[in-house]
Amino acid sequence: MTNVSSLTHAISINPANGEQIAFYPFESDSALQAVLSRAAAGFHVWRHVPIAQRSQLLIALAKTLRENAAVTANRITLEMGKPITQARGEIEKCAQLCEWYAEHGPAMLTAEPTLVEGGKARIEYRPLGPILAVMPWNFPIWQVLRGAIPALIAGNTYVLKHAPNVMGCAYWLLEAFKQAGFPEGTFEVINVTPDGVSKAIADPRIAAVTLTGSVRAGMAIGAQAGAALKKCVLELGGSDPFIVLDDADLDAAVKAAVIGRYQNTGQVCAAAKRLIVEQGVVEQFTRKFVEATRQLSVGDPLSPETYIGPMARCDLRDELDQQVRNTLEEGATLLLGGKMAEGCGNFYEPTVLANVTNQMTSFKQELFGPVASIITARDATHALELANDSEFGLASTIYTGNVELAQQMAGRLETGGVFINGYCATDPRVTFGGVKKSGFGRELSHFGVREFCNAQTVWLDRH
Repeated sequence: MTNVSSLTHAISINPANGEQIAFYPFESDSALQAVLSRAAAGFHVWRHVPIAQRSQLLIALAKTLRENAAVTANRITLEMGKPITQARGEIEKCAQLCEWYAEHGPAMLTAEPTLVEGGKARIEYRPLGPILAVMPWNFPIWQVLRGAIPALIAGNTYVLKHAPNVMGCAYWLLEAFKQAGFPEGTFEVINVTPDGVSKAIADPRIAAVTLTGSVRAGMAIGAQAGAALKKCVLELGGSDPFIVLDDADLDAAVKAAVIGRYQNTGQVCAAAKRLIVEQGVVEQFTRKFVEATRQLSVGDPLSPETYIGPMARCDLRDELDQQVRNTLEEGATLLLGGKMAEGCGNFYEPTVLANVTNQMTSFKQELFGPVASIITARDATHALELANDSEFGLASTIYTGNVELAQQMAGRLETGGVFINGYCATDPRVTFGGVKKSGFGRELSHFGVREFCNAQTVWLDRH
């Protein structure tokens, strides 16, 4: 793949047929400076807008999203290949996010009392300023808004640097904020090379940085933010364990594992990538899982019946194919798929690998596509050891009939989230984020609101 820094523009290509949709010239340094100036000026207006008014604007944004849901979902599908039914679901989820923070966000920013006697000390939550957000392509609307909405309700402004292949979605979001009535500078978009991102991070008008992306990108952005002494939140890769114990409801576990692994064509950081199954049920689970996976419809992402569409880019499909080949050469068993689909587009067959061990590629690396790896565990203790044997720590799942045991296991899992008898999903009511090389910082819930706030102590008459 060509290094983006050597190009003059971002290109949007339909991954289902390889046709170019549009190209977006990278902005000049003067254009970048203008955006940063608008975000800085907008912050000094937005931070003083009453929070009740901010909430009303979020409700207006939810209305705008729903009114334009059909065209927005179509844009998502054309730019990155998400099956249209899932794209429509993404838009509705974003509208609900806006409404939830409109209702609950103000309470998260209320001054908190302390243990100082007489009520003379409190904690106030103040916004930091313009936040630079470097966002990925796999959830081109949700990924942006789940970070932007908590930051905006807190009084910050937001500067989005989106992935080059979904710039159409980025500019549509900019228009949506305008239609909803947000003041100028509240939400801005920049289309720049990595050098432009570095300039923005170093610019004193940017107060903090957030990134969702690869470990490599996180290391680069984190280093630059650290050099500039700026707060950053990093939501990086994952190779999430999905543990199935002998006493689990296998039908429920299989259903959840299929959704958890193959939704969004497997291009989810918190997908169920490593299926760790206790040996007493591994054969039965595997048979049911393969059969369920075989039933998934693959094809035109604009068809409502399609569950698995093309991968977003051809280079990502090629990398996934090589990871599968490596794993098979290392001794894994191919039960389904295992190759690129014939014809045009970035399609990869839904794939199931069995007899995977912790020394194999698909166990050690993140496979960002429709490939599941089944690993056999001797018992619950061994399942925990396998689950934690990873450089990642985003989320994990446990299926078992013994909820008390699952809760004990949760305390030993090295992940930011644990889901018992249910697959991983993001929800504004609970926080989301990881540990180890899955990053740091939190999104959603009150944690997401306060990540980019100055928790200011106000103490009256301390002698």
